[in-house]
Amino acid sequence: MSSDRPSDPPEPTESSEEESGDGRLAGRLKKLDSAPRLVRAAQALRKMMPGDRDYGDPLSMAGSEPPQLIGQRLTALAAERPSALREVGFSALQAWQSLSEAQGRGLGDEEVVIVFNDLVGFSDWTLEAGDTLALELLRRVGQAVEPPIEAHGGRIVKRLGDGVMAVFGDPAEAVEAALEGSRALDGLEVGGYSPRLRTGIHMGRPRRLGGDYYGVDVNIAARVATAAGPGEVLVSDATLHRLDTESLELKRRYRFRGKGAPKDLKVYAAEAAG
Repeated sequence: MSSDRPSDPPEPTESSEEESGDGRLAGRLKKLDSAPRLVRAAQALRKMMPGDRDYGDPLSMAGSEPPQLIGQRLTALAAERPSALREVGFSALQAWQSLSEAQGRGLGDEEVVIVFNDLVGFSDWTLEAGDTLALELLRRVGQAVEPPIEAHGGRIVKRLGDGVMAVFGDPAEAVEAALEGSRALDGLEVGGYSPRLRTGIHMGRPRRLGGDYYGVDVNIAARVATAAGPGEVLVSDATLHRLDTESLELKRRYRFRGKGAPKDLKVYAAEAAG
């Protein structure tokens, strides 16, 4: 005969008590890590450290080397909640990067021309247009912009959503490819959006790992691209010295503000002469 009396709850085991204790400890540590005063103190400490204070944005975190992988984990942590651990971690990575550059580490053996480009206003348009139109646009942009890169001896290192990173051996070829790619978008329209390319070009000696490149010169090229206007091709002064200025019109951008770029960096807007 069955009984209606509920069965007694199982007695807690030693293992469950330990897990409960571990959970409470983890909760306390998480709360402490998010404490506003501790986060502010860690942020103040970071401002005192040498190096790029913007280290940790998507541009500097792109890559698969240990510092980038650590930074990506710290960025994911910050996306969940404010974190003192994140700030302390980036302080260490920031100082490591600065020390490496001061010692000449992080430089590769080969001098290359680094090119970044992307579409102006693409993200805002995508929110209204939706994924189908966005994919159609990206395919058509790729068909217009990528052939000039290959035709001028460039190599696409990686695609970055609405743009690419490419490298060239010759700065003149890099500039010509950028100008041709920008002109190739004239007349293109998808969903009421006319794409305009902005491009940044910088010459340096980044570190190569596999098929990718890393280091301060890569970051500079990306910052230069970010500062470019619609349809504009900006080149750094390091690139300018290796160009045939007779075939180009170069105008100094005196109001250049490249966040995270060297303060003495000079950039020029390049256009085809005539």
